Amino acid sequence: MTTMAFRSVDADLTAENAVLDALTARTLDTCLRSALDAEHRARLAADLSDVAARGEEALAALFPGAGRRFGRGPLPGWGGWHLDDAVRTLLLRALPLRGAALAAAAEARYREGNAAERRGVLRALPFLTVGALALPLVDDALRTNDVRLITAALGPYAGALLPQDRWRQAVLKCLFTGVPLSRVAGLAERRDAELARMATGFATEREAAGRPIPEDLWSLLPHQAA
Repeated sequence: MTTMAFRSVDADLTAENAVLDALTARTLDTCLRSALDAEHRARLAADLSDVAARGEEALAALFPGAGRRFGRGPLPGWGGWHLDDAVRTLLLRALPLRGAALAAAAEARYREGNAAERRGVLRALPFLTVGALALPLVDDALRTNDVRLITAALGPYAGALLPQDRWRQAVLKCLFTGVPLSRVAGLAERRDAELARMATGFATEREAAGRPIPEDLWSLLPHQAA
């Protein structure tokens, strides 16, 4: 999978900053375009120009149909990503907005969208100049039991910005719902003694109930730390 370079949770991430760096954004753009044929590349360029010119009106018209227009298959080199995730990310980035206005536009697409559209918004968050303003969308996704949304929510955006107490609970929810911990961005850097204690308690409860313990749980315990 393409390596994503993102700022740490201690970084100065204001609403004028994105979590992921510009090089990673360009890599996403390049990977998507290389996965499309000439006709779809031209269509993508036209859609992005339309959003840049007409803003949220164009976005609202184009965002829902990204899968139908460009495909829903996997994006090569980006584990867990789909073509429509990448298209929706680029559409949101094409908006001539920053900060609170961009966060509001992303929230509108999330609230009005189906599961695939919501996943696309969550995938896009670390590429948007919204700072911590979109954390309510992460919290909303983590309240669901939809593993697609939970996985997308725990990408680099949450890895950099979700407060530690909420982040620990999110990691524990992965254990409950079967989301592989390898999909949790920043896990190696953010796991701590309290998370290890919570994981041990979870394992004890599962063992007492005669239920299997997720194999990747042990990566949260101290003896597995680097």
